[in-house]
Amino acid sequence: MAPTASLSLIQSLRMAAVLEDCSHQLDIMGHRLTVKISREQGPAAEQEKARLSKLLRDCQHISQLMSTLHSELVEKQSFISVLQAVEIEEEKKKKLAAYKKRKEKLKTLLKKEEEAKQKTEEAKDQDVLDQLNDNISKTAEEEEEEEEEEEEEEEDMELELRLAQGKAIQAEKLLQDQLNLLQTQMKDEMLSHERSKEFLQNQHEKLQEQLQSWQKSTKQLLHQKEEEYNRLGCKRMLNLDRLNEMKRKIQEMEQMLIEDEEEQEKLRLQEEMIRAVTKLQACWRGVMVRRGLGKKAEEGKEGKKKKKEGKKKKKK
Repeated sequence: MAPTASLSLIQSLRMAAVLEDCSHQLDIMGHRLTVKISREQGPAAEQEKARLSKLLRDCQHISQLMSTLHSELVEKQSFISVLQAVEIEEEKKKKLAAYKKRKEKLKTLLKKEEEAKQKTEEAKDQDVLDQLNDNISKTAEEEEEEEEEEEEEEEDMELELRLAQGKAIQAEKLLQDQLNLLQTQMKDEMLSHERSKEFLQNQHEKLQEQLQSWQKSTKQLLHQKEEEYNRLGCKRMLNLDRLNEMKRKIQEMEQMLIEDEEEQEKLRLQEEMIRAVTKLQACWRGVMVRRGLGKKAEEGKEGKKKKKEGKKKKKK
């Protein structure tokens, strides 16, 4: 199966940053391992040195893989190299396992051959020797067949590896084409974005100018309305003062009218009382006169008496 793997630009940059940090950590670890290896001394430390050396080689190998993957992520936004490295490691493991298997088989065959030789030396009968030779021949033929099968398997594995590499190259080419297409689309999007941004900026400037004009006209209109409101307020205050003054004068006039009416009513009552008293006095005088009472009647009586006395004096 062909390894196909691609990432976005942001994901690639994030992974590249992580890989760079891991690479630094591996470099630090490699330096520490080198120092430890140089400090290990004595025959008892050989095993530890071997272990540390293997660990150092592993760190260097992993660091090299990370460096390759880092470059691929930054340049191509893919991680095919790590998949290929995994496949290579798997092939190495398979070959190592096949080598160990062949080695074990060879040991087994050598052991069987040694046993056969011992049996041949011990055997006295020619039939036994023939049988042993037949067994050795069969064993050799089986070994040859197994070797042929292993060679065929290796050829098949190499063929599959070449096919996988070809598919990987095709997939990488396809990914590169897709990347080029995406870059072209991104350029078009950026150009469209810049045009839209320029258009929006122009619209924004126009709207800002229009807004400033509206704000200016609104301020002027508010100022005019405020002045008009102040003038109307002053007029209203003057009118209120005048109205209050008129109300005060009207109240004073009403009070004067009320007082005048009351005074006229008092005068009218007084005049009516005077007329009534006058009429009553006139009536009373008339009654007094008619009855001969009062000052006039007494004056009349006294006058009569004086006249009588004067007459008497004259007579004497």
